[in-house]
Amino acid sequence: MGVAIMLDRAVKAFKSWQYRGGRPRRWARIENRLWALAFAAGIMPNRAAMLEIRGRKSGRLISFPVAIAEHDGERYLVAMLGEKTNWALNARAGDGRAVLRHGRREEIRLTEELSDRRAAILRRYLQVAPGARPHFPIDRHAALEEFERIVDRYPVFRITSPENRSSATSP
Repeated sequence: MGVAIMLDRAVKAFKSWQYRGGRPRRWARIENRLWALAFAAGIMPNRAAMLEIRGRKSGRLISFPVAIAEHDGERYLVAMLGEKTNWALNARAGDGRAVLRHGRREEIRLTEELSDRRAAILRRYLQVAPGARPHFPIDRHAALEEFERIVDRYPVFRITSPENRSSATSP
């Protein structure tokens, strides 16, 4: 077995351990905070940012590192831990208002994407978010049909400007 394959398996096992039970464990929370700060400062690729959103229970501003997937000229966020992803639950419970930070502050609105484009968006997300790959049961190179089988397990949100709420809800 090659070193690259062994390393890939070790990283996947470690990531799975970090998020055992579908929630980030202590080390994952620390790592997420560090990545969020790096993304917010704008020192990482444009596809990475820090998402700030109000907590559905506490009302406090909570920040998360996220990967932004671009597809057909639109930007999307995918909940890599599925339905239990905290920021996705917060977006659903609230009005979707949030802030993306990547060197600058951008007020946004998150609108859940329910169209048939979700499979292609999931595939694109796995291409740009290597840290999310261990949380998906299929490979990033899988056929679109395989992504269609899992699309209901991973919420997808379209990023729009706060003023574009009406256009964000159209399919």
